Amino acid sequence: MYNQTLAKNNSNRLNQYLVKEIMEATPEQLLIKVYDFAILNCQKNNLEKTNRAIKELINFLKWDTEESKAVNTGLFQLYDYCQEQMRKKNTTIVFKILSELRDTWLNAFKMK
Repeated sequence: MYNQTLAKNNSNRLNQYLVKEIMEATPEQLLIKVYDFAILNCQKNNLEKTNRAIKELINFLKWDTEESKAVNTGLFQLYDYCQEQMRKKNTTIVFKILSELRDTWLNAFKMK
């Protein structure tokens, strides 16, 4: 009984910390967190969670300017390809693509 109560209290503290961290995150930090989640679940061969994260990455795409349309079309195609490869259980290629995209975003954010 004591262990269950302790575990529940620790879980609530972790959840509160995570909620606070997410609520205070910049869009750039949120994007990296989604990549991290997708990569982690790809490594675990978790199709559902990886594809859910990729769907969130697709939702991040903005289509309001011609420049963004060109870049985001390519990203959309990569994300779509990753989802397809996850369904085929080709996690190695998905991991490679998502990891390289994450690193590219990190480098772009440092250049700002």
